[in-house]
Amino acid sequence: MTDARPMGESRPRGRDRPERRWLALVVIATAQLMTALDATIVNIALPSAQRALEFSDAQRQWVVTAYTVCFAGLLLFGGRVADAVGRRRSFQIGLAGFGLASLLAGLAPTLPVLAAGRALQGAFAALIAPTVLSLLAVTFTDQRERTRAFAIYGAVASSGAAAGLLAGGVLTDYLDWRWCLFVNVAIAGAVLTVGRLVLPDPPRFGSSGLDAASAVLATGGLAAVVLGCSQAAAGGWAQPTVFGALLGGVAMVAAFALRQARIPDPLLPLRILADRSRAGAYLAVAAAVVGSFGMFLLLTYHLQVVLHYSPVRAGLAVLPMTLANALSGYQLGNRLMPRLPPRILIAGGLLVAASGLALIAQLTPHSGYLATILPAQVLIGIGMGALFPPAFQLAIQGVTHQDAGVASAVINAATQVGSSIGTAILNTLAVTATATYLATHPTAPSLHRAALIHGYATATAWATGLLAAMAVLVYLLIPASRPQRTEHKQKTYTHTAKEEG
Repeated sequence: MTDARPMGESRPRGRDRPERRWLALVVIATAQLMTALDATIVNIALPSAQRALEFSDAQRQWVVTAYTVCFAGLLLFGGRVADAVGRRRSFQIGLAGFGLASLLAGLAPTLPVLAAGRALQGAFAALIAPTVLSLLAVTFTDQRERTRAFAIYGAVASSGAAAGLLAGGVLTDYLDWRWCLFVNVAIAGAVLTVGRLVLPDPPRFGSSGLDAASAVLATGGLAAVVLGCSQAAAGGWAQPTVFGALLGGVAMVAAFALRQARIPDPLLPLRILADRSRAGAYLAVAAAVVGSFGMFLLLTYHLQVVLHYSPVRAGLAVLPMTLANALSGYQLGNRLMPRLPPRILIAGGLLVAASGLALIAQLTPHSGYLATILPAQVLIGIGMGALFPPAFQLAIQGVTHQDAGVASAVINAATQVGSSIGTAILNTLAVTATATYLATHPTAPSLHRAALIHGYATATAWATGLLAAMAVLVYLLIPASRPQRTEHKQKTYTHTAKEEG
């Protein structure tokens, strides 16, 4: 067979071959899918894990927050590590560590070991997350191929939550809850093996210092706040241990902020937060996740413990919220962004999501899935989909190329902070309300079931108030702007970034 290429054109070799580039896309997208589905796959399995390891309702949130706290606290540090040791090497270390941490969590005989494994998963996910987009960008240099690759990557990444719900239900129902963690071992091993052959190795950017002290302050402060909220579930908010943990957490976060203002090469340049629009976007995303993610944990327990759904049925039952979120983001958020100012979309999305939470807050022992839970999920999903596209756009609008990576990482960290604090606080509110109901209604029929539902409804009512209040704050914080102007700025930033990149 003769070579049909023009004379002088060399045959692509190694990682330059087209088939290798698309195989690299499979590796990168699968790694992102693994970290995305891990947030929901464990939630569906949590009631089964709680029965097996015999931990309390007050302690159950640690299975979720151990992951999100470490992910959020170490995300900026992970990006700095990737700059120092190389994107490809950081990606490989993250994958290997994530697989081993999943194995540890899956074999856990007690809650502390399970929480430790989940914390390690979050720490290694913080190494993977900053590398995936940069590896994708250097793999696909042709604009047409890059556009297609990013579209495929986005579709895979956005399906992670839905895939986790379905996989978690199936694995828990037909095998065991531990397989929701073991599955990551196989995925990480396969991705690591293939990735060694096909991933590019971009040049390192170097680092003037990894600043581990800042990472410790950020992660420790967030963990202390979550610990304080968890302790409150056992004996109330007035306990000295609760007050001490919350005060210590706030002090560590304040020390982190002070350190960022004083060191020459901070993990988080405070100028990122100085812009009102960007700060409003971060607050809106964190608040939205407080409500939706915290409610998701309570809804999982309501379906499996109160309504006695199987894990598979529970996974299918909460799928509408994820689907509504995806459809709203693609069809509503993106289409309205050129027509409406960002603060209208973000505040409006928070209010729509709050209306869905308000429905959940009306739960009674007689509430049905179709009449209450399903429409509530659809409203929450629509609200989230409407606010996330403009919020993410505001997060990077107007930043320099130097700060673009940090600005993107901060909004990702905001989602994890919201998940951590939201899950801890709402779980504590639910447990406290349940205990109060049991103490004040000793002769009520179906006492335990009614108390659980009262706890879930009370916690969700607080989340409703938070989202409504945040909608007003965000509307006042984000300056009014014409949507065409916002879109123009975004295009200008994108063009500049491509030229500099």
